[in-house]
Amino acid sequence: VALDFSPFFHLYTDGTINRLNAAVSHPASDDPDAAVRSKDVVVDPETGVYVRIFAPRVGDGAPPRKLPLVVYVHGGAFCVGSASMAAYHSFLENLVEKGNLIAVSVDYRLAPENPMPIPFDDSWAAFRWVAAHAGGAGPDPWLNDSADFGRVFIGGESAGGTIANDVAVRAGAGGLPGVEVEGLFLIHPFFGGKEEDKLYKALCPTSTARDDDPRLNPAVDPRIGEMAGRRVLFFVAEKDFLRNRACSYYEGLVKSAWKGKAEIVETEGEGHCFHLFDPTTEKARDITHRLIDFI
Repeated sequence: VALDFSPFFHLYTDGTINRLNAAVSHPASDDPDAAVRSKDVVVDPETGVYVRIFAPRVGDGAPPRKLPLVVYVHGGAFCVGSASMAAYHSFLENLVEKGNLIAVSVDYRLAPENPMPIPFDDSWAAFRWVAAHAGGAGPDPWLNDSADFGRVFIGGESAGGTIANDVAVRAGAGGLPGVEVEGLFLIHPFFGGKEEDKLYKALCPTSTARDDDPRLNPAVDPRIGEMAGRRVLFFVAEKDFLRNRACSYYEGLVKSAWKGKAEIVETEGEGHCFHLFDPTTEKARDITHRLIDFI
């Protein structure tokens, strides 16, 4: 065992992984009695990468409305989790219902079976697939009819926050016609520090796994001034081992060539991704409320 991340996984010296707990999945559903409908759509048949789309149910006879669009990337240390995991499904379903918005949850291929930077590249490919609907002629009718591509938000939690930030940098540097990224939200994101991160180093041996890697500290990316989004909202938790790294990136972003506005919100007395483990608490609900206000 090279890294023991119990109770989630063991990473071995030969590069293989043993995921210790089978993830509890939640099926997508277009239940006519539910407030939120959801479905899975494969965006790349060659890789199997898919997205789970969530949309609030429109009453019979009601005309389609253009709603803010959230593209979400799940966490899990780059090597566990999926868009179908019950915790992520419930979080986004709740956000869509309360915020009256469209959400697209990206299911990227997991490391180490799919070496880094495949999770980043899969998420970028999924975002480009979503962006292809900006003109109203994409392959998915829910996005064509209801998504407002002038109000796009990119976000994620933990490793998903790292990937979401990378998507925002790529979107700004490359440009996607008809897509206006309004904001980026990062919940307890996984960024780099002065010391080598052993997990990231094991998954990505070509990286320094420190804050001089542009993926782990986008403030040092030469493209940071072009990053998409006019606003960035950071969520950190007092007892999260990644807290200080997120704060360092926040400070670096504020001082960088990027011209937007960044805000950081800290939850006292809580640890990493507490809102997913018990979404019923007042502090967990506060994250959803703040996100809705931000959007």
